[in-house]
Amino acid sequence: MPTGAIDLHTHSSVSDGTETPAELVHAALAAGLGTVALTDHDSTAGWDEAEAATSGTGLLVVPGMELSTNHGPASVHMLAYLFDPTDDDIIRETARIRDGRLHRAERIVDRIAEDYPLTWHDVLEQSVDGGTIGRPHIADALVARGHVADRSAAFASILHWRSGYYEKYYAPSPLAGVELIVGAGGAPVLAHPGTRGREWVIDEKNIARLKDAGLFGLEIHHRDNTASGKARLFELAEKFDLAVTGSSDYHGTGKPNRLAENTTAPEVLELLLATATGHAPFSG
Repeated sequence: MPTGAIDLHTHSSVSDGTETPAELVHAALAAGLGTVALTDHDSTAGWDEAEAATSGTGLLVVPGMELSTNHGPASVHMLAYLFDPTDDDIIRETARIRDGRLHRAERIVDRIAEDYPLTWHDVLEQSVDGGTIGRPHIADALVARGHVADRSAAFASILHWRSGYYEKYYAPSPLAGVELIVGAGGAPVLAHPGTRGREWVIDEKNIARLKDAGLFGLEIHHRDNTASGKARLFELAEKFDLAVTGSSDYHGTGKPNRLAENTTAPEVLELLLATATGHAPFSG
């Protein structure tokens, strides 16, 4: 086990981060991390570059992904760690999700373009070939066009779900997501599930089902979880014997989140590495 802080949720330019996987590895080292997880949205396309950049650094990189799922009207993200990226079901489902995101983004841009000068080409200029295209890239295009000051302003205004431009996209249920990850030898963790407070946390009945299906833990130490949401999550973690993780949800300059602002305990990382069997971590 390496020394240094453990940050289990970051994004590269393969999804909606602003740094390449190699740059993310170097940023993790500069921040004093001993372990970092690369968890791009619905994609493993950054794993090879991250592995190559890790060599000789002493950093431990946990390859992962942030899988999109939907629980009723709510979007629920599922962190997937150390699963087999060649698993047929994972490949098929993430391709379907990315395709849904892409066409949903195109429709959102068409709607916005009725009121603001914006083209699909503007959005593509903010993305990486082969990466997951989503609303953050639309936000960056709006910034580049001068319609908003930054990503946060875009999501608070034009891209807000109440703006009239918002549209959902296909994603499996959280239960199907857990089953998919576990079936590929991975360990699933609910990402920042307390952002809307205690009453909006997934209820006990559904947490029990997820636990029975193989849910590993809850990401409780996260800047977006509210105090009441965290309190409820700690209760659920204790009741269902779920691991507690913490992480930054780092996006480079795309979000204010900083590496190591929230971290995971070493014993939780040890348990994670012992639980997941689908893929080995990248050791520098």
